[in-house]
Amino acid sequence: MVRSARSGEGYRGPLLQTVDSSPVSADGSLVLGIETSCDETGVALVRGTELLVDAIASSVDEHARFGGIIPEIASRAHLEAMVPTLRRALAQADVDLAEVDAIAVTAGPGLVGSLTVGAAAAKALSVGLDIPLYGVNHVIGHAAVDELVHGEFPARVMALVVSGGHSSLLLVDDIVTGITELGQTLDDAAGEAFDKVGRLLGLPYPGGPHIDRLARGGNPEAIRFPRGLSRREDLERHRYDFSFSGLKTAVARWVEARQDAGEEIPLADVAASFAASVADVLTAKTIAACQRHEVDTLVIGGGFSANSQLRELAAERCAEAGITLRIPPIRFCTDNGAMIAALGAAALRRGVAPSDLGLPVDSSMPLTLVTR
Repeated sequence: MVRSARSGEGYRGPLLQTVDSSPVSADGSLVLGIETSCDETGVALVRGTELLVDAIASSVDEHARFGGIIPEIASRAHLEAMVPTLRRALAQADVDLAEVDAIAVTAGPGLVGSLTVGAAAAKALSVGLDIPLYGVNHVIGHAAVDELVHGEFPARVMALVVSGGHSSLLLVDDIVTGITELGQTLDDAAGEAFDKVGRLLGLPYPGGPHIDRLARGGNPEAIRFPRGLSRREDLERHRYDFSFSGLKTAVARWVEARQDAGEEIPLADVAASFAASVADVLTAKTIAACQRHEVDTLVIGGGFSANSQLRELAAERCAEAGITLRIPPIRFCTDNGAMIAALGAAALRRGVAPSDLGLPVDSSMPLTLVTR
């Protein structure tokens, strides 16, 4: 994988070249993936289910001093990074742009301005190269990327996608044509809750990695924080939905009560107990869904899947339930072009019709739409 600051280093030849080429089968097609949903510009090349390159330029440092993502800064960063990142990807894979057979780009969900930059670049390349364009769903891409690591999915899998903006439980009969949304977050997503609690504890942005490191030195049973939507009456209405807003409030009240009493805050214990609550709810509901729908393979993806407590508890509970657990390496958990290229390649293999050049971006693209 190529991960670096925005620069013009790398392939400096013309982006568009004309070459004679014979038709390529869908399984052997070279798919370019472009991801610009938030603060990372990702460009990847995938042939079938083989990842050739995954180049990323991140603007996260530019947002850190604001304590969160600033949409305008993110959009400008994508504009600056798009061509240099594309050039680096081509250089790393040692291919010419004219060899690409199809383009996949994130159509949503995400920040409108950021999505627009990626979509505009993809449309221009599609026209210039006269190749098909696929606008794909960012959330489903977080699950699809696992096929690049562990091979194509079996007939039916469960996918838990957890990130800063999404906590979604998906029943996957086919990664392109058979997605059923079983549950979602009703308020704060898991990663978003971590960022807010991190800010409460005085930790740098983004809060997730810092809370994770801090939690490793704490006692996850020190404080019994609530498990959202886990009471019997909640499960009747929201069996597979998630809610972390109440948990975030409970942590804030617990910390404030100790501060008012002049007591020292045991940061590691707070972090560990908070993280344990999130991991408990996510895994308990997911395992229950697997058992009810007779699914024996679970895929976990998204930025929050890098959380160590979630990984450990998911592994423990899957082993107890006889469920095969698939989690991509951490480098594929955050936003990246590989996940978009993987989903685009899957759509191409299934003969899905390409998107129109009028492809719109959709900040709240529903999970019922894998491609647009």
